[in-house]
Amino acid sequence: MAAQPAAGQKPFHVVSPVLESLPLSKAVGTKVFMKLENVQPSGSFKIRGIGHFCQDVRGRALPEPPLSTGGNAGLAAAYAARKLGLPVTVVVPSSSGPTPVRKLEELGATVEVYGKVWDDANRRAQELAKTEGWVSIHPFDHPLVWEGHASLVRELKDSLEAKPGAIVVAVGGGGLLAGVVAGLHQVGWQDVPIIAAETWGAHSFHEALKAGRLVTLSDVTSVATCLVAKTVSARALECARECPVLSEVVEDTEAVRAVERFLDDERMLVQPACGAALAVLYSGRLQRLQSEGRLRAPLASVVVVVCGGSNIHSAQLRALKSQLGME
Repeated sequence: MAAQPAAGQKPFHVVSPVLESLPLSKAVGTKVFMKLENVQPSGSFKIRGIGHFCQDVRGRALPEPPLSTGGNAGLAAAYAARKLGLPVTVVVPSSSGPTPVRKLEELGATVEVYGKVWDDANRRAQELAKTEGWVSIHPFDHPLVWEGHASLVRELKDSLEAKPGAIVVAVGGGGLLAGVVAGLHQVGWQDVPIIAAETWGAHSFHEALKAGRLVTLSDVTSVATCLVAKTVSARALECARECPVLSEVVEDTEAVRAVERFLDDERMLVQPACGAALAVLYSGRLQRLQSEGRLRAPLASVVVVVCGGSNIHSAQLRALKSQLGME
């Protein structure tokens, strides 16, 4: 089902640009288009699904304030809540760092820092939702969120002259993947392969694919904090049965190196979560998939979803490089 804003409202997301990247095209050996979700009002693709969810809440005239968890999802919820005149409480883990907390408070959200990783914060959010009677906005595991994210693919259909040969996305909890699959079904592109990128230490989707069932990581150690869900959503695993999905896992150093290279190439600073997707292109992994016969060769084009850059700045990039021994 295509997402329609409640009560005829305009969606909170913008139609993001689709631009060819000459440096990425050179690295891959085929035309690469960037879907620039980092220019969304809240800084990431999350505003598509979270905004749609919040408009649905307002459309149903629910009196309780919504509740959300997660950095980028929280920023999207805070942005949408401010537009709708709704209060919002956002629970984030300590791994999120100070930048999203400051940005959330600037948007008028009440922020609670709880636990080490997203799973800890989510448990706290569910507890608050139950005890306070609030509406809970899950950052990635809800049909309304997937419906909102599906708009990304419909925009691709309108922007591209032909169907792409592959789409590269970062996977954390699986909300973007679920939205892309929903969108591919809507436009009749369900045969387009999806390359799902994660970092080691946050590779719950990769482990689930390998096991054929949901797997909970004992801990998350990646610096790509937006990917650190210990367990991917069940819907993400279903998506891999509906569309061709290829899992690729990169090192933290590769993701951060890709962030730095992308900054030089395209003059845009993105988060390590996005760096995981970019690393698939910069590192030669796409060509390897082709040589293994898992991906068609040649490809007409490749789309990479530049998923977000709201929670990083230059000093943080330097700190990540130092932490990983890259300087």
